[in-house]
Amino acid sequence: MNLQSILSSVLDEVYEKNEYPALAALESEWTHTRPFDGLRVLVATPIYRNTMTEYRALVAGGADLLVGLSEFNDPDVVDFMREWGVPVVTPAEMLEAESHGEFVDLVLDCAGPFAVLHPKIGFVELTRSGVHYYKNAEKPVYVADSGIVKRIETSLGTGDGYFRALEKLGFGGDFEGKKFLVFGSGKVGSGIALQGVRRGCNVTVVTDLKRGQSQTANFENAEHSAAPETMPAGDFSAVLEQNDVAVVDCHDYATVASLIENSDFVVTATGVKNALAAPELTEALLSTQANLANMGVEDEYGETVPAEKVLNDKGPLNFILEEPTHLKYIDTSLALHAALAERLVQETATLEDGLHFPPQEIEQRLLTIAIQNGVIGPEICSMLGGIPAEID
Repeated sequence: MNLQSILSSVLDEVYEKNEYPALAALESEWTHTRPFDGLRVLVATPIYRNTMTEYRALVAGGADLLVGLSEFNDPDVVDFMREWGVPVVTPAEMLEAESHGEFVDLVLDCAGPFAVLHPKIGFVELTRSGVHYYKNAEKPVYVADSGIVKRIETSLGTGDGYFRALEKLGFGGDFEGKKFLVFGSGKVGSGIALQGVRRGCNVTVVTDLKRGQSQTANFENAEHSAAPETMPAGDFSAVLEQNDVAVVDCHDYATVASLIENSDFVVTATGVKNALAAPELTEALLSTQANLANMGVEDEYGETVPAEKVLNDKGPLNFILEEPTHLKYIDTSLALHAALAERLVQETATLEDGLHFPPQEIEQRLLTIAIQNGVIGPEICSMLGGIPAEID
């Protein structure tokens, strides 16, 4: 059996095509066009069963696949990939290989651990948190998180994953009337907040209101290529307020500390290391009876707050799940990740080094496929207009 068939033997048993319509479309197309023939492609998305759908699409396109080992993975899937001969590698191992003249052609990164490599063609970075690692990139870098497609995963899927993780930990499925405090009003934070609204929670969001205004200005002034500071994190304070979510400025320490003390659940989603490390907040975090959680890659609580005080030892809470984000929500993100790699190959002679936004035509195509053929089509339409549709 070839690798594509091996992956299909697992995926076809657990997923329907309407859960991954965008990747299915790419796989079907690439089986004929083979855009990655002869290319070594390293994919560093978290290694879980659902991300195997991205591997399969790339292999269908002719990629010689390597899988990047990150902090977040399912050991069973890691073992499965190794058993079938797929190299599962660390950044250090790849740097060692480079010292012997062995380079990959493309790096599809996630949160920046493989930014130290020197691919022949370029990079695609999946997350906003990984952008700063590419500030001085000497190759072209497409940033998937700077477009609208990533909102499906972060606004719908990550919020869903947060509540599923709470349920797995025994906090129950009924959150009616519970007080939730969310730090961050970007895609992830707003997604968690709006999912909380759907569950009848009393939700307050803490954010940097001035930063949100400056990001809007930066985004409006940015073109197709941009510096890290113009790569929009996104701010959805207005959408939150329209849905009766109170929004508080993060610099109002007295109010924020009081909210921490009196909340049932506190969750961080700013993407900023030590975002809550101010002394004015630390005391409240240490004394509160609220259930603390993090939904970002960085430690947003700071060293003063011990890991055991935070669910999952400060790691992203949804990564305690077999499927941290349901495939139906992550399909378009993974498809964009892969499609931008194809675009790098197509533009290898002309694309300038540095950071680039996803081309709108690629995003629009994937969105159209997801809306028309995907099980969450109605949810996507509702998200683009405001609050997520009803949850499963």
